[in-house]
Amino acid sequence: MPYINIRVTDEQVTQEQKRQLIEGTTQLVVDILHKNPQTTHVVIDEIPIANWGVNGKQYLVTKK
Repeated sequence: MPYINIRVTDEQVTQEQKRQLIEGTTQLVVDILHKNPQTTHVVIDEIPIANWGVNGKQYLVTKK
């Protein structure tokens, strides 16, 4: 039973994009690992942008 966790910032990821991520990720696991799609779980966590950091800095600061 594969479990895939995708983490993204909460910057307007649409429901359609989430659907595509879940569908595409599931298909990759089926194609590459030959797993059953009915037992493949994909979870998308949206992290508040203020809680995201890169290169030692809060992401909000680095985006400016």
